[in-house]
Amino acid sequence: MKKLFAALAFIATVSPALAASQTVTLSVPGMTCAACPITVKKALSKVEGVTKADVNFDEREAIVTFDDTKASVEALTKASENAGYPASLKK
Repeated sequence: MKKLFAALAFIATVSPALAASQTVTLSVPGMTCAACPITVKKALSKVEGVTKADVNFDEREAIVTFDDTKASVEALTKASENAGYPASLKK
């Protein structure tokens, strides 16, 4: 029983360390007015796992930080597209 408890305690402490925070830059060329970034930011922020979303109108891009065990680039681009602003990973 002690070994089981020790193993569970170990897993509980190591599991959060396996989750990686990832930051990506998305190109969002469809933003045409100063209000557009607000909509894009709201859409990206609603994706589970997103911890930060900064949207820049002048650069037509969004910089998003997220937990890659809960979100993906595909989920981010879909959220932006569903809000009316198709996005793609900026290279």
